[in-house]
Amino acid sequence: MEQGIELAVIGGTGLYQLAGLEEAEAHQPATRYGMPSGPARVGVLHGHRVAFLARHGEGHSVPPHRINYRANLAALQALGARRVLALNTVGGITAAYGPRVLACPDQLIDYTWGRVSTICEEEGREVVHVDFGEPYDRALRAAVLEAARASGTALVDGGCYGATQGPRLETRAEIARMRRDGCDLVGMTGMPEAALAREMGLDYACLAIVANWAAGAGPDPDEVITLQDVLDNVAAASRGLPALLEALLATRPR
Repeated sequence: MEQGIELAVIGGTGLYQLAGLEEAEAHQPATRYGMPSGPARVGVLHGHRVAFLARHGEGHSVPPHRINYRANLAALQALGARRVLALNTVGGITAAYGPRVLACPDQLIDYTWGRVSTICEEEGREVVHVDFGEPYDRALRAAVLEAARASGTALVDGGCYGATQGPRLETRAEIARMRRDGCDLVGMTGMPEAALAREMGLDYACLAIVANWAAGAGPDPDEVITLQDVLDNVAAASRGLPALLEALLATRPR
């Protein structure tokens, strides 16, 4: 088992490597849940040992509903990770969460279906009922927010992430319903990842990178979302990540 990993980062759409990660070695351990999406790159970032895993695979070959979320988290845990920072590319629903915004949500609504969403699947395994009222670890969220302040990185504190099935984008009616439900952001990978992390005893928080307005949510209701627009917005919203991560790594985990 790899020791001394201070932070594991899971990258979403448009984020397939971690800038500045040095001396990186690839690890892809088999887990009791199968193989992860791809190798975890374990190296040194700002003097600290960090692991990075591309959620969709490094070639973006795994769609949201086919990701082996259990194996991804179990692989990072086997490598010695305790704190997990999830980077999720999302759409914005409410006014404060427009394209190129970076946000740290504090709530979730799960609209996914058919995904393996618990580690309590195997016959004879003890059933665990974790408290999920606050779906993100409070201490890690606080550390992320403080790191943003310390590094001068613009970050929206809070918001509700609505997790949808994908891989298609949502209809206007679906986004209108999600707005009524209280969602500020929409993405396809926030669940079951967050719940599985809680079951596995991992400290887990999300950085949501807003790539586009959700259907009908922006100032131009007829806007057509292109992949290039998404990638450009992800790149722009991610510019503050290196400084934020440096500040986060400078904080001591509880």
